[in-house]
Amino acid sequence: MTGSRTNSVAGPPPAFGADLHLELRGPRLRAGLTDALREAVRTGRLTPGSRLPASRSLAADLGVSRNTVVEAYAELVAEGWLTAQQGSGTRVATRAEPHRAAPDAPRARPDEPRLRYGPWTGAPDLATFPRSQWLTAARRALTVAPHDAFGYGDARGRTELRTALADYLARARGVYAEPERIVICSGFHHGLALMAQALRVRRVRGVAVEAYGLGLFRDLLANAGLDTPPLYVDDHGARIDDLARLRDVGAVLMTPAHQYPTGVALRPDRRTAAVEWARATGGLILEDDYDGEFRYDRQPVGALQGLDPERVVYFGSVSKSLAPGVRLGWMVLPEELIPEIVTAKGHGDYMTSALEQLTLAEFIASGAYDRHVRSMRLRYRRRRDELIEVLRRRAPGIRVVGMAAGLQTVLELPRGTESSVVQAASRHGLAVRGLMQFGYEVQDCGWQLPERDALVVNYAVPSDSAWAGALDALCRVLP
Repeated sequence: MTGSRTNSVAGPPPAFGADLHLELRGPRLRAGLTDALREAVRTGRLTPGSRLPASRSLAADLGVSRNTVVEAYAELVAEGWLTAQQGSGTRVATRAEPHRAAPDAPRARPDEPRLRYGPWTGAPDLATFPRSQWLTAARRALTVAPHDAFGYGDARGRTELRTALADYLARARGVYAEPERIVICSGFHHGLALMAQALRVRRVRGVAVEAYGLGLFRDLLANAGLDTPPLYVDDHGARIDDLARLRDVGAVLMTPAHQYPTGVALRPDRRTAAVEWARATGGLILEDDYDGEFRYDRQPVGALQGLDPERVVYFGSVSKSLAPGVRLGWMVLPEELIPEIVTAKGHGDYMTSALEQLTLAEFIASGAYDRHVRSMRLRYRRRRDELIEVLRRRAPGIRVVGMAAGLQTVLELPRGTESSVVQAASRHGLAVRGLMQFGYEVQDCGWQLPERDALVVNYAVPSDSAWAGALDALCRVLP
């Protein structure tokens, strides 16, 4: 059959029970018939249960061969649009209706606060993401990428990124990091999930966690079937001596360079004690170095991992140095743990994007990453100094702690005022959080968190245009 023709059927036989009007054009009549019937079912013109004409009848009406109709029906039966049973003919299949999206949430009433300055915890300045430099790195990386970069590859991650990280971490954080020990993941959360799987395989029952921290990570460990007893935190970091009183603990999760959210660094003698505990018990230290590059008043505190690479698992990411949306992190592992983590990664989220890994590798190797970190360190230090100066003038009774590093600081409040200050901040559009929102204790831990009222304030997030207004609003809500 050649040339262009139009076949039309209007007013189907009564047994069909639907108004079917097919416009078939061109030489590909079977494909056109299939598409037309599929669209009629999709749009509801052919309702579920409707019986279609016999293939011989429809073929005669359309002026096509019977095989054309038979093949179109068969394709739609295979796709699930039609059903065919001997003696019952061909009918439109019954399909589950898709769930309709819930209606949009009602808009906030005029008296509900609108958070203009936030979030004020845990986020870097996203407006300063180095877009043009990142794009340049991506182009260079793609230009020289080998063909195998677009395959599944090594579960540990691209060798280009692991090699670049090994050099950077040794130079910037004092980490003993051979490329073979590094496993790329999609951030700290992903890495911790892999570690939790490995710990369960090792029959570890508990992971101690700092008494102040993000509940998200405690929940992750608990959901993996691990106990999470709290480890008390004071002005010198986690109290390592208390590990001895915790039962069935095979690992401890810590932020030694800059405790989150209190901002204190783990005191040198406690760093040594932590490593000695791990050696004596065969336990592991899970070191979250979430913002180790950002220290302002002296050289950054080196990573704990350098004291014993076989007892410390080092976690890092670009979530604070670049942006969390990049979704790239890494683990530097003791040699004995590498097979277990690779196995855990292979059973779940096998690998992160190779293209993003290649881009970050080029970004680091070209020196762009170091330049960006230096630039952000200056920016965040300037913000921190401005915050401290404004508080000195307008709220001299407020003590500022945890300000030597990172993106946030802690403002000590008078006893019993934390809740009211957080509420007042919300009314002024400030997304700050109280310190007790990060606190964690269990009934049988042997101690209680002290009554400590404080605000956790991230000075990295407000834009330059909003920074003065944010400072003014913060000072107005402080007691």
